[in-house]
Parts: sequence; C-alpha cells; structure tokens
Amino acid sequence: MDSIIKIPFFAINEKTGRYMPRRSLTEKQILKAANTIIKKRIKKGFRFSNPADVSAFCQAKLHGLETEVFLCLFLNNQHELITAEELFRGTIDGAAVYPREVVKKAISHNAAAVIFAHNHPSGSTKPSSADLNITERLKEALKLIDIRTLDHIIVGDGEPLSFANNGFI
Repeated sequence: MDSIIKIPFFAINEKTGRYMPRRSLTEKQILKAANTIIKKRIKKGFRFSNPADVSAFCQAKLHGLETEVFLCLFLNNQHELITAEELFRGTIDGAAVYPREVVKKAISHNAAAVIFAHNHPSGSTKPSSADLNITERLKEALKLIDIRTLDHIIVGDGEPLSFANNGFI
C-alpha cells in the first residue's frame, strides 16, 4: 500500500488507504487537498512515466499564482525527478527567461532531460509567440550540451497545455 499522507478535513481508512471527507467540502478545499497529495508524492526520485503526472504536478505548483512563474523540472536519464526549481518570476503577463541561466542550472544538477512549465495568471493556456520562441531557444541551447527537452506545460484555468502533446516540441 502507498504511504498515507495526512491532510486536513479527511479521515483515512487504514485498510484501504482511501481518504474520506470528515464533512462537506468546498471545491477549493478538495483541490487544495489534491494538490497537497500531489506535491508530497512527487518528490526527488519520482519517475515521470506519463504526461498526466507531469501536468498534475505542474498544476499543483503553479495554478492560482498571481504572477507568471517559470518552473524547470530537472530529470535524470530514467526521467526521475532530480529537482523542480522556480527559475524566473515575472509580472501578471510575462516573465523574462534567460537560456544561459537555464543551461547553468541544468549542468549544476547534472540533468539529462528537462521539462519546462509556467503559468498564465490570465487563465488562458494558449501559448503566445513568445512562449513558442523561448521554448525553441531553450531546446536548442540545451541540445548543444546533450540535454533533452521533453515538454513545456502551460498552467491556467482548466486542463494544462502540453507542448509535446500539441506538436509544439
């Protein structure tokens, strides 16, 4: 059985490991509890074996932030998480991203692959031309040092957008 994560408002059935609400919950409380579980389960050494795990993790980290934040997941050869690091923070409608700094961080973590993620405080997950451009620049810079760019996730309202799933990478 998976380790049980204690979260407010829930009782845990020790036999099944299922979380049961102690009382009626709002949608916001349920989402907060789900984000708590995701953040605690996905930590160093977690293997990203499917895009849904990546999207859930990025959404838990970035959804609801008031300013744009650029996150980088540094992975080893087996796509296990080395670390997830917030590299840049911007304003409500943008964040400056510097490829040189991303490359330095990737080398310092001895990463074999990366996944980028950022949020759109506006709620839209549609990639801007700046999003597409910086992703291509980052991908090319990292390719020079044999680090693979696996995806770029945009978090907004609703389902996160995956560049890989939509043919942008």
